[in-house]
Amino acid sequence: MGAYIMNILWICTDQQRFDTLGCYGNPFVKTPNLDRLAKMGVRFQNAYSQSPVCAPSRASFLTGRYPRTCGVRQNGQDIDGKERLLPKILSEQGYTCGLAGKLHISACGQKACKTIEPRIDDGYDYFRWSHHPAGMDGGSWPTNEYSLWLERHGQTYRSIPRKDCRFVENGMPEEWSQTKWCTDCALEYMNSAHKFGLPWLFSLNYFDPHHAFNPPESYLNRYLDKLDEIPLPNYRPGELANKPVFQQKDHEGAYNTKGNFPYEEMTEFDHRMLRAAYWAMIDLIDAQVGRLLDYLEQSGQLSNTMIIFTADHGENLGDHGMYLKGPYFYEQNVHVPLIIAWPGKIPGGQTRSALVELVDLAPTICEAAGVAMEPGMQGKSFWQLLSKEDALDHHRDSVYAEFYNSNINHRDPLAFDTMVFDGRYKLVKVHDRDHRMSCHGELYDLQEDPAETFNQYDNPAFAEVKVRMLELLCDRMAETCDPLPVRKASW
Repeated sequence: MGAYIMNILWICTDQQRFDTLGCYGNPFVKTPNLDRLAKMGVRFQNAYSQSPVCAPSRASFLTGRYPRTCGVRQNGQDIDGKERLLPKILSEQGYTCGLAGKLHISACGQKACKTIEPRIDDGYDYFRWSHHPAGMDGGSWPTNEYSLWLERHGQTYRSIPRKDCRFVENGMPEEWSQTKWCTDCALEYMNSAHKFGLPWLFSLNYFDPHHAFNPPESYLNRYLDKLDEIPLPNYRPGELANKPVFQQKDHEGAYNTKGNFPYEEMTEFDHRMLRAAYWAMIDLIDAQVGRLLDYLEQSGQLSNTMIIFTADHGENLGDHGMYLKGPYFYEQNVHVPLIIAWPGKIPGGQTRSALVELVDLAPTICEAAGVAMEPGMQGKSFWQLLSKEDALDHHRDSVYAEFYNSNINHRDPLAFDTMVFDGRYKLVKVHDRDHRMSCHGELYDLQEDPAETFNQYDNPAFAEVKVRMLELLCDRMAETCDPLPVRKASW
């Protein structure tokens, strides 16, 4: 083993934006346990996902490689069996590794697989797969372990549309929710590994707060008496006129599907209810994280466990006149929460403003565990930012993300675009290969326009900034070249 024999609890939520915790300044949510975790460790102010959709992001942070490098550039694409995931690397160093909930690094639609998503040699010894919580009657897979658990207990999955808002549903009660089930699996596994004296990594991959917006009714009820206080989405009518066509289409319906959260047809009540339901799902996550922290403390494992909390990407939640996700890189889409704690090894109560990417997580964990970083990894360890209070609060000069037809909803035209952000200016290049679109990019000055409302891509006053950011984007794209050596030809 390496420098430290540590356990790793890696909690990853699905579609959770950065501004959804009390410790990130949200005054509405009830997140005392995640706020407690932040006080125990380091809260990163500027952590960014490498893709605004699930599979590319997850494959990237599990391999420490960029989406197109590791071969998963879109949902519905299988990861190559030769890719090396972090749990596999750690399992070769004596770790036992477990997972509950999503994995989503290969095709997992019902047409693509009839059981579970195809697995490579991923290193997980304990594998409780539940891509999403819909029950068997709701079109799920026969091997969805959450569904099987419900069946064993005589329960039927249900998510009932509310009468007051057709976009929000009353989900399963807390005790029968997938979020609680995932936590039960983690507790079972951590307890077993502890009894056998084995160092462990557990990937706890909640489906919440991914849509459908269906928290337990008891959690949503907390918000109903202050619904009028909830702010409306950040949207300025007309702001999409000089933005890419993808945003304009998704304004009419999420996922380029008319009628799917159609912004203009929704009332202020609808918008507020959706935001309340989303926050209620996060409150449920927080309650379950509390169970995990209590267990680690009571079992004496808190001092030798690195705890990571993050999300794979964000959610529009009505901002910019859209819901869900797509081929765009607003702060709501790629800026995610990231909290890392390890009492005794990571000084608590820190806040870091350095730019970091989720692709940096695997190398950081390797360094913390004293495990050699894989030669194919492209991320950069930020262990110094965690372990040394006096470390310079800087890690990257820019962050990079990509979308290559990643959600396969925009087919005419296809959506191929890339993003770079240097901490002030954010540039998105729309790769319009057929020259069919009127808007070929986005450029925002987040110092002057933090809401990213005014696209300056074609503003002559920003020409110098645009050229500089395009050059930076070219450099970042070039850096995604696979660092693994090319096999030499036989001649």
